[in-house]
Amino acid sequence: MTNNDTDRASGYSLENGTNATEVTDVFTPVQRAHARGFFSRLYTGTGAIDVIGNRRRWYTITAVIVLIALASMAIRGFNFGIDFEGGSQIQFPAGSATTEQVEQTYSGALGFDPESVQTVGTGGSATVLIRSEALDATQVDQLSAAIYERFQPQDSDGSPSRASISVSDVSETWGGQITRKALIALAVFLVVVSIYIAIRFERDMALAALAALVFDVAVTAGVYSLVGFEVTPATVIGILTILGFSLYDSVVVFDKVEENTRGILHLNRRTYGEQANLAVNQTLMRSINTALIGILPIVGLMVIAVWLLGVGTLKDLALVQLVGLLVGTYSSIFFATPLLVSLKERWGPVAAHTRKVQAKRSAAAAERVGAAAERRAGTATARSAQEAEPRRARGAGQGPRAGSRPSGKRSRR
Repeated sequence: MTNNDTDRASGYSLENGTNATEVTDVFTPVQRAHARGFFSRLYTGTGAIDVIGNRRRWYTITAVIVLIALASMAIRGFNFGIDFEGGSQIQFPAGSATTEQVEQTYSGALGFDPESVQTVGTGGSATVLIRSEALDATQVDQLSAAIYERFQPQDSDGSPSRASISVSDVSETWGGQITRKALIALAVFLVVVSIYIAIRFERDMALAALAALVFDVAVTAGVYSLVGFEVTPATVIGILTILGFSLYDSVVVFDKVEENTRGILHLNRRTYGEQANLAVNQTLMRSINTALIGILPIVGLMVIAVWLLGVGTLKDLALVQLVGLLVGTYSSIFFATPLLVSLKERWGPVAAHTRKVQAKRSAAAAERVGAAAERRAGTATARSAQEAEPRRARGAGQGPRAGSRPSGKRSRR
């Protein structure tokens, strides 16, 4: 089958018989390819964004994001919840109490401020949640008495009752155990992922995917540090969840890269990076749509958890998933695949093939420039010879020469 037949079979052909896929993956400024709008090319995956060609720019943006995240973690630290640091948690029906009034009552009863006071839920189901350092039995009794005296919290029967004030303690040892188990789970996850990708794809893809996962964890943690979100066990669960999404997105892109670059070393018309860039554009809308579809239920979960049910665990889980989903989408498109191409083109057969294709294109470009110069020189020589030829007198009855100006008097009116 000829090239033209192949182009017609693929459904992408230009007026000169060139494959449109071949044009768009190298971003040649062909008029027909650019006649379509940006969003049309983005949706059809025909090369709207040159991700691989501008990978230095994405590396710079990625490095800036990571530096900001690391600086925030080093300077601001994390707002660890009671499950990690240990302490006491006091909860009672809110009624008409406000957080400012509760803070004043706490300070007046114990002589120091609480760690945090927040109202959870809305309407009749709203409760006040106080988190503080560990309190002994005497301090708990003093605080409960002060809260009951001022706010008169009611039990399920609607009667004021001191039993409606609940107190729970969490030790630092338990928080340390949660942290250690979370780190072990994260390490096991990364090891299993690297083994899977190394078996399913290859070494360089495994390295790029792991780097993207590390980026996702670092940036998500940096956002929590920068904004001051509370870190709870639900946050750790959410991080493991978003790592799974990021891995899924990277595997989808890498699968397309593997499909586009199969047998690329036996061809001399396109490089590995150009085919990888085509794969990114072909899966770009899928990644965006997946992220949008994933964000909608997370936003709904946050609305239900915070405004309707008042379930703090759901709120923490939704927050980390929302942040991680956005970060994972960015890393799979603008970091993992460019890093894969950089690893491939640094050494090995792909690097040699890229140099070979670029040298062939340079030679072809030089040949075209030389041919154009020869044509211009030949045209100029022919024009000079024509101008230097002496004019011969026109014989009697001979018609005017082509291009000669008319002579004689103009007809009068």
